Amino acid sequence: MASLSQLTTFLLLIFFFFFFFTFILIPTTHAIPFVVFHGISDKCSNRGVARFTELLSSWTNSEGYCVEIGDGSWDSWTMPLLEQVKNMSELSGGYNMIGLSQGSLIGRGVIEFCDGGPPVKNLISLAGIHAGTASIPFCGSALICIFLDSLIKSEIYSDFVQEHLAPSGYLKIPTDLTGYLEGCRFLPRLNNELKGTRNSTYKERFASLENLVLIMFEDDTVLIPKETSWFGYYPDGSFDTVLPAQETKLYKEDWIGLKTLDEAGKVKFINVSGGHLQISESDMKKHIAPYLEDQTPAPTEQTVTESSSYGWSWLSRHWYLFKDLIGLNEDQPLLHTTY
Repeated sequence: MASLSQLTTFLLLIFFFFFFFTFILIPTTHAIPFVVFHGISDKCSNRGVARFTELLSSWTNSEGYCVEIGDGSWDSWTMPLLEQVKNMSELSGGYNMIGLSQGSLIGRGVIEFCDGGPPVKNLISLAGIHAGTASIPFCGSALICIFLDSLIKSEIYSDFVQEHLAPSGYLKIPTDLTGYLEGCRFLPRLNNELKGTRNSTYKERFASLENLVLIMFEDDTVLIPKETSWFGYYPDGSFDTVLPAQETKLYKEDWIGLKTLDEAGKVKFINVSGGHLQISESDMKKHIAPYLEDQTPAPTEQTVTESSSYGWSWLSRHWYLFKDLIGLNEDQPLLHTTY
């Protein structure tokens, strides 16, 4: 009888430890959250952006959030960029950041300008307008578009246009650098271009990134030039050639810490096929998802809700894998062309 009692006790102990380590201390992959800053004329509820965020979240087991710029698509055209940056307070525990076109500048503004903000680990930029753009595409034939186009063609660096049209904050005309530096209210500050007032804090904050992923689109005709996605731009006073990032003053004099990051191997210059923001799922998996994952397992106490969430995420990831295997997922661009 004693041996039977001992065996029973032993089996109960085995069951207890199995239950404890299987359901209570489950080594799970913890990925910090990420946020997506959409482009101009877009919004978080649009199918492309929503699907983009959903897929990355399911592939990486990380919580993804799209941050609405202003109140929607038209507000993102007319709300000054500095106000957008000031109005953002996100994710106190730290996060990764994805910027889509103009959203990449919004993200950099959050990193550089916001005092006491949560730490950003990785910044992934898709078609970012980092060195500016020499042209803003016409947005359509509606009356609001005609009005905006007339503003663009007038005095782009005037106080009125700078206060009421967000894209004017990063329009950089190489043949009018004086007007740009004196009148443009956003990009010269973001890129620390104002001689005598360069802010070392902006450089320190930007250089603190663990990874800076710069994705340029091979057939991008929206950004002029497309190399602005890699911090490349026209030389001062000319439209004749495009300088690679490493030959610009911003890089060579390290105004924002780009050179520091690059020399540390933290900048990834990636070129993908397609037009502006037309990224495929395979390129998302290859070039974006790895920077949203954290492969460090940590034993954590899971509640029923957390366990259910983890199970749903697991099912979701395997469902997408199953669709890939049987060919339901066509490798087509998710995001429509937006600025």
